[in-house]
Amino acid sequence: MKHLFFFLLVSTLALLSATAQKSLTLEGIFSDRSLYPTSISGIQPHFSQNWFSYTNDDDALVKVDSKGNTTTLLTFDELNTILSSIDAEKAKWFPEYSWISDDAIRFVSGAVLIDLKVAQKKAEKKSSWNNDGENAEWTATGKNVAYTIENNLYVSLSGNEMAVTAETNKGIVCGQTVHRNEFGINDGIFWSPNGNKLAFYRMDETMVTDYPLIDINTRIAEVKDVKYPMAGMVSHHVTLGVFDVASKNTIFVKTGEPIEQYLTNISWSPDEKYIFVGVLNRDQNHLKWNKYDASTGEFVQTLFEEKSDRYVEPSTPLIFVPGSNDKFVWQSQRDGYNHLYLFDTSGKLIRQLTKGSWMVTEIGGFDKKGENLWFMSTKESPLESHAYIVSLKDGKIAKLTTEPGTHYISLCKDFSMLIDSYSSTNVASACNLKTSAGKTVKELLLDKNPLKEYNVPTPEMMTFKAEDGTLLYGRLLKPVGFDATKKYPVIVYVYGGPHAQLVNNSWTGGAGYFQYFLASQGYAVLTIDNRGSSNRGLEFESAIFRNIGTLEVSDQMVGVNWLKSQAWVDASRIGVHGWSYGGFMTISMLLKNPGVFKAGVAGGPVIDWKYYEVMYGERYMDTPETNPEGYKNAALTNFVDRLDARLLVIQGYQDETVVPQNALSFLEAGIKNGKLIDFFMYPNHEHNVRGKDRLHLYKMIFQYFEDHLK
Repeated sequence: MKHLFFFLLVSTLALLSATAQKSLTLEGIFSDRSLYPTSISGIQPHFSQNWFSYTNDDDALVKVDSKGNTTTLLTFDELNTILSSIDAEKAKWFPEYSWISDDAIRFVSGAVLIDLKVAQKKAEKKSSWNNDGENAEWTATGKNVAYTIENNLYVSLSGNEMAVTAETNKGIVCGQTVHRNEFGINDGIFWSPNGNKLAFYRMDETMVTDYPLIDINTRIAEVKDVKYPMAGMVSHHVTLGVFDVASKNTIFVKTGEPIEQYLTNISWSPDEKYIFVGVLNRDQNHLKWNKYDASTGEFVQTLFEEKSDRYVEPSTPLIFVPGSNDKFVWQSQRDGYNHLYLFDTSGKLIRQLTKGSWMVTEIGGFDKKGENLWFMSTKESPLESHAYIVSLKDGKIAKLTTEPGTHYISLCKDFSMLIDSYSSTNVASACNLKTSAGKTVKELLLDKNPLKEYNVPTPEMMTFKAEDGTLLYGRLLKPVGFDATKKYPVIVYVYGGPHAQLVNNSWTGGAGYFQYFLASQGYAVLTIDNRGSSNRGLEFESAIFRNIGTLEVSDQMVGVNWLKSQAWVDASRIGVHGWSYGGFMTISMLLKNPGVFKAGVAGGPVIDWKYYEVMYGERYMDTPETNPEGYKNAALTNFVDRLDARLLVIQGYQDETVVPQNALSFLEAGIKNGKLIDFFMYPNHEHNVRGKDRLHLYKMIFQYFEDHLK
């Protein structure tokens, strides 16, 4: 009988162990792919027909037709056999590709552009370029390629390399991004539609102050100078060159004075006769959309202008209507929300295509006939992203997506079919083949919850009201095993700056798994998108103009005060954590609300906006000379005497975004005021800690809160 009891006890414990929920670990977050939602990769509409292709789990290229039937077009082994047959580098996974004809896809292998005929299983090297080349861009035919080597621009014309520029001064950079990637600038090379001309940025940084970063990996540490134009200081000068493939000559567009201006969002006319440039003044409050002759560089006309008493931020180029040389769609926040406008090239507004208190967040593309355009927007809710079609003829809008959540779609060329990928707080990942009328033809993927075996929180979506009544959205993660009779520590996770939205109706509510881990360790985690953050309209985002660190902090404290009113919150154990703008917000919240927080962790924080770069800094704060009071109120060194919480500041020594002078100046101010500030430096990391060291970072943040909030 004793043995039977022991057997039953062991069996019961084994059963309980088998059914027990797992706990998230920091190591698992970084190494266990099964924790994350599955997805379908490489979704592309066919070149002309109403079907799609994608890559499956075996890295094969698969076709799904309008009835939901699937066919394997090309296996991964077949792909590498084909690549070997043309002496091309073998693929480690199926490459990013696009359909360029009814039977051919195009992709890059090493420094070679390859066109592959799928049905025939044959490939050809369309063009190639120097192995040292970077930022490669090719013409529509694939015949010619432009690329950069160090600071100069080159072209490979039918396989023959030619230098377009020959700048010997490393302070002059050609063919690369400019204006520190603001204004939606991601490229420095712009081929004309037919590949006859090549526009490129030339950036003269010789007048910009060098900022010293220190490389510790040599016997004697070495100085690495980077060009960093701080707010109010001399900025780089940018011009736009145009290289003619036939004549091999280069002219420069006559964008005029003053030289310290921003040349944004380069667009070609379909006939290649003109270049359109969004020319923005340094104050960033006056935009001119200018038209230039592409052969001579001469100014032709200003199509339209936009002015603001705060700022104008052009972020997208003109998009010409297919089959038209004189009609284009443009995005603007001129009415307070980002919307679509149909213009002609004389500058006449034909029609405002979208309107309302919601944001167009992305333009997808036109249908075959150029009669309709699809786009993504927040029309349903600021917390969701849905797809729509708008008619260029009358502005009528049709919604394509139905399920609540955040959607990403791919539409076939006649707009009859789409693949809809989405997630929500209830669905980790779903992907469906649908008709544009909304009928689901086939479910391609449904991954409701990859964390179903784990003890994790359910995100609670919340609303708050700012002091002026503005609606704010938040997300609360309660501790796993929440008991309303207990008291819990809370961590406020914050970003709070422009161009970011942390709370939405997507998987986890927009939270990272580190926040889920914190909740699994007994912390509540609250996040609020304050005024200044994105996707709520120009007034909401620009409310912080010239006064950074005021309204944002006030809005965050609405949430903190709500927390303090909850019986289950231990108001003596509230912490705050954020990175970059969130690091600035973390320290701002501590210093401007003494007695509220017990601990904070600020990563890569801006401490004084006079140390930040020209483009971003001056957009929101003007210059230190024109806005001295705003800079004074935002300089955290001026408030360090109020610090009464434990604070860990983390900084990358190679940070070219928020330079180390920020953190070091704060430490110096803390020393002078007798404040004990904890500090950690990552010697070989830039603005964020990436790669294998990121686990180290999260362990450090977690341990700091364990030491000072628990």
